[in-house]
Amino acid sequence: MSRHATTLPRSTWWLLAMLSLGWGLNWPMIKLSIVDIPVWTFRAICVMVGGVGMFALARLNGQSLRVRAGEWWPLIAMALFNVTLWNIFVTYGVKTLPAGRSAILAYTMPLWTVVLSAFVLGEKLTRRRVAGLALGMSGLLLLLGDSLVAIGGAPLGAVSIAVAAFSWAIGTVLMKRIPLSLDTTAFTGWSFILGGVPLVVGALAIEHAEWRPIGTPSMIGLVYNIIVAFLLCHWLWFRLVTLAPAGALALGTLAIPVIGVFSGMLVLGERPGWTEFGALGLVLSALATVLIPPRRAITQVAGADGR
Repeated sequence: MSRHATTLPRSTWWLLAMLSLGWGLNWPMIKLSIVDIPVWTFRAICVMVGGVGMFALARLNGQSLRVRAGEWWPLIAMALFNVTLWNIFVTYGVKTLPAGRSAILAYTMPLWTVVLSAFVLGEKLTRRRVAGLALGMSGLLLLLGDSLVAIGGAPLGAVSIAVAAFSWAIGTVLMKRIPLSLDTTAFTGWSFILGGVPLVVGALAIEHAEWRPIGTPSMIGLVYNIIVAFLLCHWLWFRLVTLAPAGALALGTLAIPVIGVFSGMLVLGERPGWTEFGALGLVLSALATVLIPPRRAITQVAGADGR
């Protein structure tokens, strides 16, 4: 069967839809969670439980959890950027911004990865990538400018989400620069556990006096984050990496901020304006330009496969 995205089996498209829906719906769920749960505590619980779940999944699949001696420091660095900083800055951003706007800003992370890859990995900045960067940065500046002018206190939230996206990009480039021998599930489990240690320390040092009984909405958000966003969606992602070509996965990525915007409207009653929808269009166009391979490249891959 051709590797073209449109020829994927129906079951694979269902998995992709579940992944996009699960991570897209998570944006309003984060906002629900931090009504009663302090930021560091919320993320520490999610990340640590997610790490234990990933370890269990790795063992069930017969994967080794052993980390080679020379790989500990690169693994710690990746966990710091992809788990600790990403989770803290995203959650602080969501606390002050609408969930939909947060999702749009966060999904500029592939664009930052393109920029860093050019400088760190020597990857070529093609005209296609430059066009995608221009579109994405236009969307980012549109939201940052609107936050600065119109929404009191939100500029810090918008900057926080942008920092989270940049942090994720740093971690991604580190993963490309220093490939590790761990299987993907085991790598994610260790990333969660190592990246979760500073979150646990922060929760104990900063927030222990803020702990109080959790209301029903926050409990729903917490359970959703643990079971769906951290366990189910990561399992779906690993499964899809083995089943789907990059183009199809890119299409799923495109859907997540869209679902984030509309789930914020549905769950939280948010009412995005022209700024959000304009920025969403710019960021989606940027992601499509940067992530989805051109038709010629897909055709060449299919031809090389002899299918």
